[in-house]
This record gives sequence, structure tokens and C-alpha cells, in this order.
Amino acid sequence: MSPSLTEIQEEWESLGQEYQKLQETHRKYIQKLDEISKLQSDCSSSIARHRKRLKEMSRRVDKCAKDSSADDGKTLGDIKEKVKTQEHAFSEMDAYLPKKNGLYLSLVLGNVNVTLLSKQSKFAYKDEYEKFKLYLTVILLLLSFVCFFFVSYRFVDAIFNFLLVWYYCTLTIRESILITNGSRIKGWWVFHHYISAFLSGVMLTWPDGKLYQTFRNQFLAYSLYQNFVQCLQYYYQSGCLYRLRTLGERHNMDLTVEGFQSWMWKGLTFLLPFLFFGHFWQLFNSLSLFRMAQLPDCKEWQVRMCGVCFLVLFTGNFFTTLAVVRHKLKSRNQKPKSM
Repeated sequence: MSPSLTEIQEEWESLGQEYQKLQETHRKYIQKLDEISKLQSDCSSSIARHRKRLKEMSRRVDKCAKDSSADDGKTLGDIKEKVKTQEHAFSEMDAYLPKKNGLYLSLVLGNVNVTLLSKQSKFAYKDEYEKFKLYLTVILLLLSFVCFFFVSYRFVDAIFNFLLVWYYCTLTIRESILITNGSRIKGWWVFHHYISAFLSGVMLTWPDGKLYQTFRNQFLAYSLYQNFVQCLQYYYQSGCLYRLRTLGERHNMDLTVEGFQSWMWKGLTFLLPFLFFGHFWQLFNSLSLFRMAQLPDCKEWQVRMCGVCFLVLFTGNFFTTLAVVRHKLKSRNQKPKSM
């Protein structure tokens, strides 16, 4: 037997042994997956059962507290606090268990499990979301700058608006996945991305003409300003969130947002004038479009629709930011009184 054939046989035997080990490892992996699936099902059903009993317990405590003595009231109060503690613990457990997708994710992805099972996976996905948002914001900033100062072709505007549509649609999907995995972004700051995606789609379909060219530079200047403010927000909010997470005052899955929240108060109030200026620019855009819609030569439905979208964005952004500022000022004024 030649030396080369001997080497081939030895190599083949070594490969065979490695293949058997790989088969055994894969078998164990499949077995563990089945065990994990069963544990997930058991945990979910146990949590649902326990939550039902906690609700019943909470109702009984409230009913009993009406006719209780001072000592009994203290005991019932302790039980009530322990019930709240357990409910909070269940919320933390839920973040690591598969959940049914909401309506939006079900329509987009179907019945796919998007729950990430480890903290490392959750943090990695959250960080990727933040980087994606920052990179696309910088790209949109540069593209709006080029379109405003150097290029005035409709097809370049269409590329810019298509990128906006894709960006906001992608954000809505990623945010829905992050919410499923424990991120606490909610309310208007989620909904306004849906409105922005729709507005960008309407701008994309607006045919070139006199009215489009009249509004074009105003829209590009607005986009340039908004992307600049979003870059500012990202850097300052991410620094603030890092500090608060280190102090244990914020959840690890909290995200930067395109608005103002109470945790941004310390050190970030200088952003408020920029934000309010952007909000009123949205109102200005809306009023400009509604005035254009009154012109006799206005035939495009996109004019009124964009006006409505900008008005909705202004209303939501302005009053949500105002409510946060008012709540923060009220809570800050109440602290000295309580002391």
C-alpha cells in the first residue's frame, strides 16, 4: 500500500470519529431544545395560573381592607406590596419566555417566535438597533444636504423618500421586536414612526410639478434639521441612559427615542428648544400645505394628505413633550413639600 493511500485512510478514520462525536453532540442539542421547549411551556402556564390567583388575592385584600382594623390593615398592606413585587417579577420572567406576536408583527412576520432567550442576545439586538438608527440618520442627513444644496432632480428626491419609507418601516418592525423582548418604549414615540412612514410614502408618490417644487426645499430643509437634531439626541440620550443604567435607575433594554422623556431631564433640557422648534416647523409645513391645497391649480391629493400627516405629527409630538415637561416640573416641585 502506497504511503499516500495510508495517509488518506488514517485521515478518513479520523474524520469518521469526529463525525460520530458530532452526531452525538447534535443529538444532545436536539434533546436540550426539547427540554427547553417543555420548560418554557411549563413556566408560561405556571405564570398565567399564578397571575390569576394574584388577581383574585388582590381583589380579596381590597374587599377585606374596607372593614379591617388598623393592625389588620397593616398586614393587608404588606400582602398588597408583596403581590405587586411578584407581579413585577413575573414581568421580568416574561421577557425570557416566548410570547405571541402583536397584530403588526403577525401581519409582517407571521407566527415567528422573536423572543431572544439570553441577556447577551437582547443587548446585542438593542445595540444593533441603536447603531442602525444612528447610521441611517447620518446617511439621511447627508442625502438631504446634497438634495437641498446641490441636486434638484426628481429621481434623486424619490431615492431620498424611498430611503425614508424603508427606514421608518424597518424601525417599526425592530421596535416591535424590542418591545416583545422587554424594551419599554411605548405610546406616541412608537406610533409616530408609523405616521412618518406613511408621510414618506405619500411624498414618494407626489408627482413632479409646480406645487411639488414649491414645497420641495421647505421639506428638505425640515428633513435636514430633523436629522441633525436626531443625531444630537442620540449622543446625549445614549450617554444619559448609560449613566442611569449604571446607577440602576433605568432598565437595561431602554432605548433612545426621538422625543423627550422624564429621564432626559438632568443635563438634557438644552434639547427642548431644538425639539419645540422642530415641532412648530411641522405645524408650519402643515399650514403651508393646507394653503397650497386651496389654490385653483391644486389637483394632487398628496398635498392635503401630507398636510394632515404633518398636523398629526405636530399635535402628537408637541403635546406629548409638553405633558412630560409638565409632569417633571410638577414632581420636582412636590419633592421639597414632601420633605
